[in-house]
Amino acid sequence: MSAATNRIAVLHGVNFDVLERRDPELYGGLSLAELEYKIGGFAGETGLEPIFFQSNSEAEFCGYLHRLAETADGAIINAGAWTHYSRAIGDAFGVEPVPAVEVHLSDVESREDWRKVSVFDGLVEAKISGKGVDGYREALEHLANRLGV
Repeated sequence: MSAATNRIAVLHGVNFDVLERRDPELYGGLSLAELEYKIGGFAGETGLEPIFFQSNSEAEFCGYLHRLAETADGAIINAGAWTHYSRAIGDAFGVEPVPAVEVHLSDVESREDWRKVSVFDGLVEAKISGKGVDGYREALEHLANRLGV
């Protein structure tokens, strides 16, 4: 498949820059660099090219989403806590969406009630939660199938 159909943006939101300092029982104990390394390996297995982005700025995250269709053929989105309340981020993704999967390291469905709400509902093709880093592998496999890679 040509490179024009295999670019996957992997977007991480607020607090992912300190992932290794967050509760390892919930988030796995990896640093963002280690998580991205693992995702890169999974992407290689599926024939996809990951493009990584992380920001603690809601405005920067929205800006990246506005340009997403120009740089990626699909996306994996883990916006962190913004997932559950940032209508701005949900709306920004909806401007010009690409095929996308929402991923969460922890099982958001079995945590606090507010975590069960997602601003991406109805905008993403799938939601994977509670599978740790393996959730990203599953998301990449979904997107590879969707894009015909």
